[in-house]
Amino acid sequence: MSSIKVLYEDNHIIAVVKPAGVLTQGDGSGKKSLFDMVKDYLKEKYKKPGNVFLGLVHRLDKPVQGIVLFGKTSKGASRLSEQFRNHTIQKTYHAIVVGKPKESRGEIKEKVSKISFFAEGFTNKTDEELLEAVKKATKTRTAELSWELVKSNDKYSLLKILPKTGRFHQIRVQLANMGCPILGDAKYGHSRASEHRSGWHDSNSIALAATAISFKLATEDEIINLEISLPREWNNYIK
Repeated sequence: MSSIKVLYEDNHIIAVVKPAGVLTQGDGSGKKSLFDMVKDYLKEKYKKPGNVFLGLVHRLDKPVQGIVLFGKTSKGASRLSEQFRNHTIQKTYHAIVVGKPKESRGEIKEKVSKISFFAEGFTNKTDEELLEAVKKATKTRTAELSWELVKSNDKYSLLKILPKTGRFHQIRVQLANMGCPILGDAKYGHSRASEHRSGWHDSNSIALAATAISFKLATEDEIINLEISLPREWNNYIK
């Protein structure tokens, strides 16, 4: 049970901290995911020999760390999923980015296409496979977030980010498009690839963390507010 950090738990919901470099859900590679770890925790804590129900309601990218919610019951998973669909769950992220934004705060609202996000994965596909993948790709949708400059130095800036939508890799893409890619994020660093990777401590992580979340309980109207500290290693880049 010591393998995961539990922030909150009741009969229907559990909130844990996902370490960077760990998958939220298994991908068939056999590597242990956060989902597996939480199942193991529940089996051990409640002495359940058989299969344990666990509902996946959202994800964090593999190199991102922070708070993840799961449903312990079908009711818990359903109520959380409904809140995510209705955008009533408030998520807060922090990131260290390369450079400094021109303003102290701002909003980004732009059209993004899931097809472009998966372009890298299309390089080894046949024409038939590519056509099938494009057919399955979602249509262009609006991605929206707001950000605030917390502090900066001559090389990096710490941003607080409030996503208003939950598109695929949204924060990573939109900050890179703004000219301030996330430190360590080689995938979306574009022309600043060497700069954003230079000196970063871990190839399995990027400087993006889900640091706070607010959600409603499954069986009553009480709001739960959870928050974690910024990763200690970030102090090596910006204090």
